[in-house]
Amino acid sequence: MSYCVNIKRMNEILKELQKEYKVYAPVRFEKRGRYSDTDLIRYAEINSIEDVVYDEKSDFSPKEVIYPITQALFYFTEYEYMESKVDDKKILIFARPCDINGFRRLDTIFLKNGGTEDIYYKCLREKVKFILMECKEGGWDSCFCVSMGSNKTDDYSLAVRFGDDKILVEIKDDEFTNLFADEREVEFTPEFVTSNPTKVNIPEIDSHELLEKIYDLDMWKSYNSRCISCGACTAVCITCSCFNTLDVIYTENGKVGERRRVQASCMHEDFTTMAGGLSFRKTAGERMRFRTLHKIYDYKLRFKDEHMCVGCGRCDERCPELISFPATINRLYDEVEKLKKAETTNKDIR
Repeated sequence: MSYCVNIKRMNEILKELQKEYKVYAPVRFEKRGRYSDTDLIRYAEINSIEDVVYDEKSDFSPKEVIYPITQALFYFTEYEYMESKVDDKKILIFARPCDINGFRRLDTIFLKNGGTEDIYYKCLREKVKFILMECKEGGWDSCFCVSMGSNKTDDYSLAVRFGDDKILVEIKDDEFTNLFADEREVEFTPEFVTSNPTKVNIPEIDSHELLEKIYDLDMWKSYNSRCISCGACTAVCITCSCFNTLDVIYTENGKVGERRRVQASCMHEDFTTMAGGLSFRKTAGERMRFRTLHKIYDYKLRFKDEHMCVGCGRCDERCPELISFPATINRLYDEVEKLKKAETTNKDIR
């Protein structure tokens, strides 16, 4: 069922929801952007429906709601430990289709990877329901969700289309039906984007021999001088999940403190550095190679159904060196096609 709700009434419904839910949405933080006199759009709890920024892409993804940048896992003393507490309230997140699909990738990493569930992720994730924000106009210049197959989803409890003074709401979850019982029923089904300005071709890597040749491509070396290994691309990515754990010690004897999980990045210089100084990926190009193949090859090879990247394009917008990830994918596609053509030519000669 779908309803037409005016803004005032929607705020009253929001107040009712907040009795049981924490409600998160993209929110504008004025003058807190990366450049002088610019704003930042980031996920935060909302107090009114007017807080929701629906006509601009958020600078950061909603993953921070259930996968915080820094998360206390447990506290310890010399004699005992205590797990950190989780708020009793459930969670509602306003999210676009690509981000909802991105959460499914995170679920795979944290809940289905190696047969072990991450209890700290799970305890927050199982509280979440989504409010789909309709995204139908083709996205922004950096979006390529259609190419990645993440432009549509049916994983939501509510869907909304924002208007000037009213909101259309589709209800899929019976839990929320009573809140809209007195509203005017209408015909509304959310529409999804069917074409993006940016398009990518995913290379088909069908053999280990081809993969080895890809590892040695000269294209990766070009990133040694361009990428500064800041990790900004992974910080805003909905599907990046790397982290470190560290102990914060409160006392001089080191027996009282807390263990934290802190988001990390495979693009950082020291991410693969081990004791003794050994590093698996020493250059920015090697790290870019790892990230690219993980997003459009390794993940799907392991989990079968879909690629890891959802094409939200935030990495392009956040990179201080203007490195385009879809351009990198397309460049790799061209290189792979050259390798396949060369192999076919060599077979014909033989």
